[in-house]
Amino acid sequence: MRASRIARSTAFFGIFALAVAGCSGDSEDPAPETSASETAEATGDYTTRDVTDGTTEFTIVTNPDGGAQLSYSKDGGMTLLEEEVDGQTLAFKDMNANGELDAFEDWRLEATERAADLSADLSAEQISGLMLFSSHESSPGDGLTEPQETYLSESHLRNVLNAGGSDTEENVTWVNEMQAYVETLATEDNPYIPANFSSDPRSEAQSGSSYVETGAGVSLWPSVLGLAATFDAETMEDFGRVVSEEYRSLGISNALSPQIDLATEPRWLRVSGTLGENADLASELAAAYVTGFQSTYDDEGNNLGFGLDSVPTTIKHAPGDGAGEGGRESHTSVGKYGVFPGDNVDEHASVFEAASDSLGMMTNYSIQLDGEGNPLFGDEAVGTAYNEETLNYIREDIGFTGAIVTDWGVMSAQGDEGAFIATGWGAEDIEPVERYYRVLANGVDMFGGVNDATLILEAYDLWTERYEAGEIDVDADTRWRDSGTRILTAYFAPGLFDSPFVDLDEALETVGSEEAVQAGFDAQLDSVVMVKNDGTISADADWSDKTVYIPHTYDTGHAGLFGDATYTEGATLSVESAQELFGTVVTDTVEYDKDGKVTSMTAPDLTDVDLVLVGLRSPNNGEPFTAAGQDAETGEWYPFSLQWAEYTADGDNVRTESIGGDTLEDGSKENRSYFGNTSRISNEADIDAFNRATEAVEAAGGDIPVVTVVKANNPVVPAEFEEASNAVLVGFGVSDLATLTVAAGEHEPQGRLPIGFPVDMDTVEAQNEDVGEDYETWVDADGNDWKFGFGLNYSGVISE
Repeated sequence: MRASRIARSTAFFGIFALAVAGCSGDSEDPAPETSASETAEATGDYTTRDVTDGTTEFTIVTNPDGGAQLSYSKDGGMTLLEEEVDGQTLAFKDMNANGELDAFEDWRLEATERAADLSADLSAEQISGLMLFSSHESSPGDGLTEPQETYLSESHLRNVLNAGGSDTEENVTWVNEMQAYVETLATEDNPYIPANFSSDPRSEAQSGSSYVETGAGVSLWPSVLGLAATFDAETMEDFGRVVSEEYRSLGISNALSPQIDLATEPRWLRVSGTLGENADLASELAAAYVTGFQSTYDDEGNNLGFGLDSVPTTIKHAPGDGAGEGGRESHTSVGKYGVFPGDNVDEHASVFEAASDSLGMMTNYSIQLDGEGNPLFGDEAVGTAYNEETLNYIREDIGFTGAIVTDWGVMSAQGDEGAFIATGWGAEDIEPVERYYRVLANGVDMFGGVNDATLILEAYDLWTERYEAGEIDVDADTRWRDSGTRILTAYFAPGLFDSPFVDLDEALETVGSEEAVQAGFDAQLDSVVMVKNDGTISADADWSDKTVYIPHTYDTGHAGLFGDATYTEGATLSVESAQELFGTVVTDTVEYDKDGKVTSMTAPDLTDVDLVLVGLRSPNNGEPFTAAGQDAETGEWYPFSLQWAEYTADGDNVRTESIGGDTLEDGSKENRSYFGNTSRISNEADIDAFNRATEAVEAAGGDIPVVTVVKANNPVVPAEFEEASNAVLVGFGVSDLATLTVAAGEHEPQGRLPIGFPVDMDTVEAQNEDVGEDYETWVDADGNDWKFGFGLNYSGVISE
């Protein structure tokens, strides 16, 4: 029966185990100046200390000889098992309350062995709960809530997506409270499983589209694309080391990153989260990212493998989602088709193969098509999780053996009652329970954004029914155990079962430490790319007593799934940051209407100004959830653009028939071509600000240098600003303070472009969405080609 425990073969260890409740191998407390590890080392016995975060009390156990650290709630009923080995007393947690040391409780064994042992001892209900991955939990400050208790206890959910801010105390107290609660749910029939908190990236210095509140407490780094601009695997691994330590101090033990889609389509709305367009660079850096996160380091920087500072990663979105037709994004039906007219999927997949040491992987949303509009894998036009051939490609060709999770909302489809985010593209006519059965049959292990195990358990029953009917060869218990083992490996590897609680005092010292913040800022500086310089940016320049002008701008935003468009306005670069580096900062005179929207911006007289600084954000085509690319009211398809000025897509290279399109009721294919239509950039005011600044320079005599700072989420067409700029810097997800520090000559630039900047939109239309470095790039008046890998330092072009 489904409700019974899955059959288990128990090995006899022949170990003498003594059950003790929170005891210590020491009869006396260690001296205050002596650490627990030093005391354990000196006495040969484990030591204990009591800890509280103000809400939850727990005990931390230090084993001798570098043995595993343990932690458990003082009120949760967890007991310890002791074993005498070579005169030392070792402690282990009795996680199933049977008084015996089982393999999964033995921290000396490999993570995979422990995972397989526990998976064999879990019920179908518990493994189904492990297959769940919660919806976004955005309020750590609320603590453990009743709905969270419900899904933890009734559905056995343990994978919790922390989408809240980075306040250390709020996170630690919430994490510890939940960990204490799940301890109380453990019985001999339902062994203990800790909560496993995950996070999307939360360490980007400048982010306009992150799921989490960035910048509150944690160290701040360039975007992933910015890290790619360093062209340095050591910097990437160092990023992983520092950020994983901060994650663990926040109670986060799984990273829903890195996003390693190859950015072969420059208009794609998620380019900023990638490692650029070159597979060789992306592969090297993806592997370094995974290594940095999934390792623990000693004080000399030596890699010790998995440990309490490690965070298992989730490489995404396999087998590559960077080829959305026209740059559209697959979070909505507008962008559900990824197209491969260049037959280049293997290059996309090569990045995932390079990072396949990752313990987790996330599939993409897209229906992937070849250049003729036919399914790239198999015969069905369905999203990746539903496509058996794509999953075979991932498991067999890429060779990935870890746990695979769907992206969020994939198990719901358009038309499902009550579905808010429904991204099960091509699964609209599949019954819900059949969707779960099918996705599991394809080799997927977990379901993003699902809090209730009901349909998974129904899929278990359906699987059993079909096995007993002889329709399939593998029984449900075996299939569920396979997923359980893969999922649990990512719990055991970083020591989550042994030590799930977080010491708040230690966390406060780690998160946002001076060392971590400096490392992040140094990486920001190193990632800034200088693509033009007539000598204005120089180590010899002293701007500390000079006057600079920064113009004002605004962005009307884009309406989307989460509400109306958000209007923003302000200086094109941070005035506060500029004031740290320059003498005086002036900006425009701005007038507003009654709603606080800008009605006019007037540049000041620049006669006494020494330097003009203009920030240009990438042309804003929209966000993943804005359904950008199609007018919501008229249904008109329109183009994305990499220039700020109006762009009408009527050139010879614009497709008049789209590759992707739904099958209509009459059997014909929908045409999603945007030929003849015009872009809808919401921050065209940025280029207006640049023009206003250069006009003011001309009015003042024309001899004031202009430094342009491109805040790039995507590559841009430089024609609108390059000629009138004396110097151009590009920052990928970095703070204004970083780019301005470089502009002031206080840090020699060393970044290089991780993606080329196109000469115009016509060449963008001519390129294949799935092929990198296949469009003509901008060549400036100095003859420099702004292609992949280009960058300048004070001496000239940086050699490759």
